[in-house]
Amino acid sequence: MIIETKNARQTYEVGEKIGRQATPGQVYTLVGDLGVGKTVFTQGVAGGLGITEPVSSPTFTIIQEYEEGRLPFYHFDVYRIGCIEEMDEIGYEDYFYGKGICLIEWANLIEEIIPEDAISITIEKDLEKGFDYRRMIIEGMEKL
Repeated sequence: MIIETKNARQTYEVGEKIGRQATPGQVYTLVGDLGVGKTVFTQGVAGGLGITEPVSSPTFTIIQEYEEGRLPFYHFDVYRIGCIEEMDEIGYEDYFYGKGICLIEWANLIEEIIPEDAISITIEKDLEKGFDYRRMIIEGMEKL
């Protein structure tokens, strides 16, 4: 499925729809260049889960945990991961195969441990279509 958005609000709203539809145990991979809107999208997912606290990218902590929504939400940013063993050290399996949902930014860096049934989201820019234009390619979801 391909979804095009024309501003940050629309990108947030796509994430919000995904958050509303999320079920326990789902893993979402999120890939895109720096500044493409991964954090805005993630904030939308959190909003769809009913999380009201501020959501930011956990670049230096690798994971942020949010428990206040209708499901636990585990937001990973593995951009700075040095090796896969670091994921073992934080106990990634407890998150990936738990009762909450996981969203993993820069998931391509740890693809060997991503569950086969993960939902893949790629966000791209196209400056010819405008500065705020985004194209989202979502694989592994029937519909949104």
